[in-house]
Amino acid sequence: MLAGAPIGQAGDVSPRLRELLADADVVAAEDTRRLRRLAADLGVELRGRVVSYYDQNEAGRAQELVETLKQGQTVVVITDAGMPGVSDPGYRLTQLAIEAGVTVTALPGPSAVTTALAVSGLASDRFCFEGFPPRKTGERARRLGALAAEERTMVFFESPHRLTESLKAMAEAFGPDRRAAVCRELTKTYEEVRRGGLAELAEWSAPGVKGEITVVVAGHAPGEAEPDLGALAAEVERRVAEGERRSLVVADVAKGAGVPKRELYDLVHRKTATP
Repeated sequence: MLAGAPIGQAGDVSPRLRELLADADVVAAEDTRRLRRLAADLGVELRGRVVSYYDQNEAGRAQELVETLKQGQTVVVITDAGMPGVSDPGYRLTQLAIEAGVTVTALPGPSAVTTALAVSGLASDRFCFEGFPPRKTGERARRLGALAAEERTMVFFESPHRLTESLKAMAEAFGPDRRAAVCRELTKTYEEVRRGGLAELAEWSAPGVKGEITVVVAGHAPGEAEPDLGALAAEVERRVAEGERRSLVVADVAKGAGVPKRELYDLVHRKTATP
């Protein structure tokens, strides 16, 4: 059983989750201390065996849990917040359990992805979840460049100390005025939703923010203004200065922005040739 955990308020859990935690033979938790704290807040006694299940031990632990399931025991997987498998441990165990013919089901619960989407004020009829943007500057630029023409609303997770740089990179890839919402500490005491253009949000976040962050970005609108070639050329120059090959960077940036490679290359060449 994949069980959704509250993303902030313990009171958001369902009566069914209380029953599952109390009755499970095994509870596999991303953080056993946080699980016990949640159980205490809910007044639930964990009568089954509690084991850790997190990124670093997921590979080995998943196989162990599958053997437990094959013996007919009930296993509940719960992460620190939200749904297991959504940017959290759970996918590997689910895959192995299905391959072993074990029934896999889920107890729906809170999710930062859909909660942020709902309060963002952006289109929610079609959306995609992109997880955490890459940490390295070049990889992040490539990933975001590939999403420049994405028409669906995009949802990202990001850490507070990388938020500003990611918003700046998004402004370069999607345009400074692309609408977005930064959702901080959802459902918690200091919940905050800041809406605006990407460049505006990057400036707002520069002094620093705290808490769990989810970023929602509007998709590309047909007929949207053409990409700023000057900004794209500057992005190429920045990446070349970091050691990447110019020809490869031009091809990558041009593809991501949907502009002719030759046109961007010529502009970059003229700028670098100008004394």
